[in-house]
Amino acid sequence: MTKTLYGFEASIWSAVTELAVAELGYKEGRYYLQGRQGRGRREFCSVVRQAEPDRHDTDAPVKVKTGTAAIIETIHQQQHDPNFALFLTAEMAAKRTALPGTFQALPMTFLANRQQLLEKYVHEPDSAMAPYKALYEGKLAENTGMRAVFTGTATAAEQAAYFAASQAHFETVKKAVFEVFPAFLPESGFIGGAVPGEDDFHAGAWFTRIAAIFGATTADEGVTALEKAYGAPVPVKVAAYWEAWTGRASWKKVYAKWLH
Repeated sequence: MTKTLYGFEASIWSAVTELAVAELGYKEGRYYLQGRQGRGRREFCSVVRQAEPDRHDTDAPVKVKTGTAAIIETIHQQQHDPNFALFLTAEMAAKRTALPGTFQALPMTFLANRQQLLEKYVHEPDSAMAPYKALYEGKLAENTGMRAVFTGTATAAEQAAYFAASQAHFETVKKAVFEVFPAFLPESGFIGGAVPGEDDFHAGAWFTRIAAIFGATTADEGVTALEKAYGAPVPVKVAAYWEAWTGRASWKKVYAKWLH
């Protein structure tokens, strides 16, 4: 039975589930990516658990370590948001122009498409959307404000607030790379052990997005891009983790077209 994963190729959280599916060993065609935004990152984050009932099937012979709530929640904390990191101003402006694929159209195309989808979900009568309504309303307000900044229609006060938030986010992402994530990364290999576990699907996708934002277009450029952005060598654990992930067939498959 073929199952659908909702998302799009530029989505970091879609990449989480794609990495999971590749690592779980499902046959080609068992899952496929449907080209629209999903109903929230939690759908993307739960793919391993959704696949669990199928484990008796030889179609998915690989078992991986179940995720740690504290680690996954840390990765998904708002201050570590890899999507907002796409729109960092000042230091990020020049770097963003070098990004490949869909990122070249940012920020306006991404924001416009996101606005359309969020407005649709906020007003969609589907009862299944009800639990997500407050989430989408908050995201819609955030997106509307960001569009105003990039179109020049925001007030001076709104622009100043956005620039301040942008600089603060730049620093919190730095802290994540240099302090927060190394606290739960292993000396070598993966959080899940010899092979990636559920925690690793999230962490691996997060690091790849951040490296791409800072200009990395290949696996070899990831660590260099982070070090250039922050002007310091990354922790040994981070460099080792990046090497472990980028050597995996799953990572090479998910990011074969471009890093996102």
